[in-house]
Amino acid sequence: MNIALIAHDKKKELMVDFCIAYSGILKKHKLCATGTTGKLVADATGLDIDMFLAGSQGGDQQIGARIAYNEIDLLLFFRDPLTPQTYEPSISSLFRLCDIHNIPLATNLATAEVMIKGLERGDIDWRDIVNPKK
Repeated sequence: MNIALIAHDKKKELMVDFCIAYSGILKKHKLCATGTTGKLVADATGLDIDMFLAGSQGGDQQIGARIAYNEIDLLLFFRDPLTPQTYEPSISSLFRLCDIHNIPLATNLATAEVMIKGLERGDIDWRDIVNPKK
């Protein structure tokens, strides 16, 4: 499964802690991330992460392009809803792309944990629901 990681500045520590806690699951999947988030997670966990630009410099748009080309299966985006982001329109576009392409999106710790635990158990592979095998 291709998993993308993004975290706003005030949520980066939470993303690092999440990835440390679930590194055993995450290491079984292909990971990519916006630049700063990816570097922090990789440094803390040793996970292999493909890194894009920082989110504010277009990294979230690079991940959006991968979503549009069906190259992302799950997006974990720990967002800070209390701090205005200067690049808010690109964030909205990213969420819209997830909806259009039926990509599961977790924007907080609780949802991310439900998704990652379900992924570990093999409860559901939503790619088969969206694109059933013939």
